[in-house]
Amino acid sequence: MYNIVFLLTLFIVTLYSQDIKPIATIHTSGLVSDFVEDNGYLYVATDEGTVDIIDLSKQEIIRKIHLPTLQTVKGKTIPARVHSVDRSHGKTLLVSSGMSAYRNIWIDDGKNLTKIIDETKQMMPKKVLFTSENKMIFGSFGSELILYDKDEGSKLYDRQVSESTMGDMALSADKNKMVISDESGSVKLIDVASSRIEKTFSSEHVDNIYKVAYANGTIVTAGQDRRVGVYRENADAYHLKSDFLVYAVGLSPSGSTGAYSSGLEHYLQLFDIRSKKRGDRLVGHYAIPNKIFFINETSVISSGDENKIFFWRLNEN
Repeated sequence: MYNIVFLLTLFIVTLYSQDIKPIATIHTSGLVSDFVEDNGYLYVATDEGTVDIIDLSKQEIIRKIHLPTLQTVKGKTIPARVHSVDRSHGKTLLVSSGMSAYRNIWIDDGKNLTKIIDETKQMMPKKVLFTSENKMIFGSFGSELILYDKDEGSKLYDRQVSESTMGDMALSADKNKMVISDESGSVKLIDVASSRIEKTFSSEHVDNIYKVAYANGTIVTAGQDRRVGVYRENADAYHLKSDFLVYAVGLSPSGSTGAYSSGLEHYLQLFDIRSKKRGDRLVGHYAIPNKIFFINETSVISSGDENKIFFWRLNEN
């Protein structure tokens, strides 16, 4: 009886779910590492040492931020890969590769590109995000959190929050809270101002968490264990099982719709956060997706290990 009900449910879901193709794609200067949206513009970090600035209304690249090239010990010139990008108050925050294993951090104000931290400081941030106009939070591979005051050129705190390698980090919309994941399979909710760990979630993963999404009190996680974890305020945590390693997740601003990468075809699977039901699929990626971002409840931007940005319009039902 259970099998009949399960198959019937699966048939109904399949019957009403659709494969959605992108409404547009834009070629970028190189493989996409990261991107951020700000006031109708998309800032796309690439492995070719550029940040492509895309006007979303025109769906075209209107400007590029170029980082200085690197020179190898053999005298070869190579681009400085941009690993992380963020925006605040008209400024672009970048993390790029240095000649050593360490990284450089830059700010571009639209006129000048300024290096604020040099690789000689021996810092290894995986991601850097603005918390205000003059402050930023660093998340290192070793799960070290640093709140940095740009104007003072000093650390407000420097704290180790996990013994495991960091997977990802994301800020709340008001930038007061942050979630970070690590390879142990746990997620921590952290107060940005104090670095205090408010809560640790560890019930839904048994392996490394690649990416996290955080919106309206809801956390969604992408796991190497082929699981998508969901943690909500005043609700039980749960996970969905995928048929492939989950490399990326996204969450709508209301926290009602989630998306995760799935399958050997690298499609993006939509699902309802409350009911746990899978819905439409977004198809078109030809490489492993690395970022999913909801502009609003029905508009999605995604990227993968490829030189394209994908734009999607979801069915409103």
